[in-house]
Order: sequence, then structure tokens, then C-alpha cells
Amino acid sequence: MGKVAVFLRAVNLAGRRLLMADFKRALEACGHPDAQTVVATGNAVILARAADPALEARIAAALETTLGQPTEVFARDGAQMAAIVAANPFPAMARDNPGHLVVVVLSGEPLDADVAALQARIKGTERVALGPEALYACYPDGIGASKLTAAVIERALKLRGTARNWNTVAKMAELTRDP
Repeated sequence: MGKVAVFLRAVNLAGRRLLMADFKRALEACGHPDAQTVVATGNAVILARAADPALEARIAAALETTLGQPTEVFARDGAQMAAIVAANPFPAMARDNPGHLVVVVLSGEPLDADVAALQARIKGTERVALGPEALYACYPDGIGASKLTAAVIERALKLRGTARNWNTVAKMAELTRDP
């Protein structure tokens, strides 16, 4: 058993509201009484044998049963979280402006051609780089007005994902680190 980071996609957006107490209750219902939620954006740390599609499916089913709504789930173990942090191609942004550095946890590995297509679509100051089952997106001028949205990223990469700012990613990596 190891610590696993759990990320939910598209909660507390566009009228979809998820209380972290309800998220914790759903995790407990599917066998994770140790669940610890982290900030109010659909993150948790649990103990599990593996961060794999079976775990993601079990949590998604528990969320649908408990909350009555389908929710996509992404799970990463401590080693995967450490690899995401170590591979960060934008260390200055992580240090100086971590709220403008986003990691998109992806449902798989994108094709190089799809990453190139995404990079070609960027018209502003944003930069992206591929990581281990993740995409790093740097927003020097802020995220709110950027045309590099989650929908644009998912369409270009042909993968689903969920984004977190660097502060949250670093916190989740710290919480899933082996003692």
C-alpha cells in the first residue's frame, strides 16, 4: 500500500458543486477510510495498492453512487507525482509565480504530433511542454484571459485531463512522498 493522489475533473466549475466532505464520504464508501482531501478543487490523498485505471473506475463509481453525478478521476502514486515535479521544464515560473504554472494530468501519453499541433495553436505568451502523463502550461500573463483553455488542450491532444496549479501539484507530491 502506498499513498496515491486523486484528482477529479471539472468539479466546482460551471455550476457543478462538490463539497469536500461529500468527496471524502465517497472515498470512504469505496474502501478508503484514510482519505484526506486537499484544497477545495477535487483533490485527495488515499492509501491504495496502485494508481491504475481500476482504482480510478472504483472511485468514479463511488462518486456517481454517492453524489449522483458522473465524475472523471485521475490517480497518481507518489513516484509518479515525484516524476511530475522533477520533470518541470519551467522551474523559474514554479519559484516566482507558481499560480501561473499549471500541470494538466492526462488520461494517457499524447502523440508528439498532437503536442506540436497544440504548440502551433498558441498565439499568446503561453508555453507548454510535455511531462510524464502530464502537460505543463505556463501562463506568464495570467490564466483568466488566456485562449489556451482546458478545452483547447484536450482537443489538440485528443486526451482528457484535469489541471492544477503548481502550488497544488507540489502539495500533492509532498503528501504522497514516502517517509
